[in-house]
This record gives sequence, structure tokens and C-alpha cells, in this order.
Amino acid sequence: MRLIFFGTPDFAVPTLARILDSSEHDVVTIVSQPDRPKGRGRSVVPSPVSALAQERGVPLLRPEKVGDAETVTALREAAPDLGVVVAFGQFLPKPVRELPSRGYLINGHASILPRHRGAAPIARAILAGDTVTGVSVMKVVKEMDAGPVALVHELAIGDDENTGSLTERLAVVAADAIEEGLRAIADGTAHWTEQDDARATLAPKISPAEAVLDWSRPAAQLARHVRAFAPTPGARARPSGDALRILAAHGEPGAVDRPPGVAQHAPDGALRIATGDGWLCPTRLQRPGGKPLDTADYLRGRPISDGERVGP
Repeated sequence: MRLIFFGTPDFAVPTLARILDSSEHDVVTIVSQPDRPKGRGRSVVPSPVSALAQERGVPLLRPEKVGDAETVTALREAAPDLGVVVAFGQFLPKPVRELPSRGYLINGHASILPRHRGAAPIARAILAGDTVTGVSVMKVVKEMDAGPVALVHELAIGDDENTGSLTERLAVVAADAIEEGLRAIADGTAHWTEQDDARATLAPKISPAEAVLDWSRPAAQLARHVRAFAPTPGARARPSGDALRILAAHGEPGAVDRPPGVAQHAPDGALRIATGDGWLCPTRLQRPGGKPLDTADYLRGRPISDGERVGP
């Protein structure tokens, strides 16, 4: 089939590379977000998908709005049979959704739909304590992530896995799932199943306010919170009025002899922080502008005293 590919971040790159390396399909156009400023120097750089398109010499569109007349005309002139979407980041209007000759686009969404529809399914799965996630291949419809599903590839979530490591693993699963889905569509064996809207849950974009730890919650829940926000933006606490990011931690059950949010130096020298139920034991910390450090190394430069309140 002749394909147009819509994608932007690193998560989409394994899928695009898989399709480009395949002899089964021809990617005639790639659509990504416009180049954006990035890093401390705020240099304008292409998205990871745009960079791969330029490297492979595939026609590339980077519209501010994918539904503008110029972009729709360019896509129509490419005469695609089907469109593939993986973490594109813009709403796809009806003229784009129905433009391919087969009349639809497919999307590789990083959850087991209808659970975790939305922009942050990976972090939300960790926050919710899910033990299994996956990638669903579905048709793109007007409602977010609500289209009929052709197949799901599942993946177990590791006990200590954070959003960064899970995203990397799911990116490979997405490539596998899209590859299988394209093959089924091409040979006419794809079977589409409508989602049960009554079972749907939402996974909205993570907000900065959510990154702040609430020490009144149980330690096990806070440990999931830390993993969901790692490696960026990092779960946040504020010792002595200074910002602090906790990038890795585990929960420790047991009696707590001080108010939530107050630090204790354990008998083995490890730092732990009282919670509403048990202790949170940080193992990797970072201050703004600093490097991520193991807790022992961090404390040598910026001590946290026994009995000090860590955060509000």
C-alpha cells in the first residue's frame, strides 16, 4: 500500500523505521509537528520523526494545522491508500481522516483500549497501578482514541519500571502491532471491533501540578507516582524551600513515628520520608539545574537532616 505517516516524538520512530525498511509498503509522505525550540540554547530542531524523514529522503510536511487547505491538497496529491498515525500530536479533521483511498487512518495507541484514552496513557497506567499495558491498533475517528480496534499487543509492566523505560519498550511493541495490522488490512483479514465506551477511562496530559508529592498518601502509591513522572519532569518535593526532584524511589511498609513528609535517616544510613502509610525511600534525586544523582551522592552536597520536613 501507499502510506502517509503521521508522527512526531521518539516513540513513533521505531514504527516509521520498520515501515521504511519493509518492502511491503511505500511511505509516500510523512507529516510531523513543526520544528520547535529545544534545550537550554532554545535552538530550533526537527522532531525525531522529521529527522528520520530527512535522513531517508521521504517527502515531509510540517504544518501548524494538518487540516489547512495546502496540507490537505499535498496529501491528496500523494494518493495514499492508507494513513498510519503514531503519537502525532494534532487533531486530525475529517478531510484528512477520510482522504486515503481506503477511507481511513489507523493509529497505534499505547494502551489496551478502551482503558487510558488520551495523551498520557503510559504515565497514567503506572499511576493507576496497572500490571499490564499494550498497544492497540484502531481506526482514527473524531472522538479521541474511540475508534474500532483491529488488534492489541500486550506488555507486562515491570515492578520498578518508570515512564521512560516503559515508553521505550512500548515503542517497539507499536512497531510490531502496526506491522501486523498493515499486513491484515492489505490481505483483507483485518477484523474491527467497536470499543465498549462504558469501560473507557481517560488519560489526559500530565500537568505540572500533579508532579508534587502528597505525603499523606500511602508509600506504595507515592512510589508509583515517582515512577510515572520519571525521568521527566520528575516527582517534586520542596525541602527547605528549595525544589527537589525524586526520580527513583521504593515504598517501605512499617510503622511511621513522625508526620507525613518528615525525613528520617534509617539505621543503614538511607534516607526515608514518612508518608500516610509507610516510608518512601528515594534512591535518585535531582535539584533544578543539577545532574540526577544517587541519594547518597546528593546528600553529600545538599544534606537533608533527620527530622527535616521535605516538601509542603
